[in-house]
Amino acid sequence: MASEGQRRHWEKTRSLTYIVLVIWALFGIVIPWFAKELDAFSFLGFELGYYMLVQGSLIVFVALIWLQNLRQDAIDDEFGSGQ
Repeated sequence: MASEGQRRHWEKTRSLTYIVLVIWALFGIVIPWFAKELDAFSFLGFELGYYMLVQGSLIVFVALIWLQNLRQDAIDDEFGSGQ
């Protein structure tokens, strides 16, 4: 049976994973699905749907990876699981 610390570590890691997956799905599936509707708006001189598909989503994905690693390191340090 897992200790209380291991259980809390897994709960926080699982919650972080769910949040990351929801954000990924939003920018990887939902926004591209509505790209045509987003083209009614502009951002930096580009249609918003186009911008989000070719540049915006990539920026979000890189930031998401960086933030997920930063937060996971903090969770690992909190429970003494980090190297």
